[in-house]
Amino acid sequence: MVLAAVTDFTREAQHQLRDTSHFHWSAVALLAFVFYVYAVEVERQRWDIILAGIALWAMDWFNEVANALVLHATDRAAIWTATGSTSYQILIGLNLEISMMFAVAGVVFCKYLPPRRTFANRAWLVLGFSCLCVFVEILLHAAGVFHWEYWWWNVPFVPLIVIFGYGTFFAMAAYVHDLPDNRRRLRVVGALAAIDAVGILLFGPILGWI
Repeated sequence: MVLAAVTDFTREAQHQLRDTSHFHWSAVALLAFVFYVYAVEVERQRWDIILAGIALWAMDWFNEVANALVLHATDRAAIWTATGSTSYQILIGLNLEISMMFAVAGVVFCKYLPPRRTFANRAWLVLGFSCLCVFVEILLHAAGVFHWEYWWWNVPFVPLIVIFGYGTFFAMAAYVHDLPDNRRRLRVVGALAAIDAVGILLFGPILGWI
């Protein structure tokens, strides 16, 4: 007896997964925007902000690979699924537009960090940005282009989304930003990038799970 079936929105996302026929030129404009954001920080030599931004982006890639593995394990649905018009569907819950947004989200977040570093002001900003992002997800969910399947990661039970969906992202950005030197920042970002690269290659081209 079949206990679960692949959801309709999962099939919709799978249908356009890594399909280049959906490409449109807005992707180029988004990429140029990301380049500009980082170019401004390079010009200012704010390597703390640059590396914090990359760290947040790397955290998102880790989550997206894990999310795609949930679909492989359940053969029903990922924890979150992205559908709708996109230039390129990278993974089941990640399209190019979402990825470009996360590429600059860490830089934006760091602009709000007070120069005086305290646990309280970092924690409140992490919480605030996380709640804002979850609110946007709720709107996307209502619009029918972002989907949750499981009760523990869904409305109205959103604490896990706040904490693990976004809180870890912004906390990592703040942590990397506040490290005392670029050598330590590079070690953290390098480790995150290495983990992502291994996960993408292993579960993607090698095993074909994502």
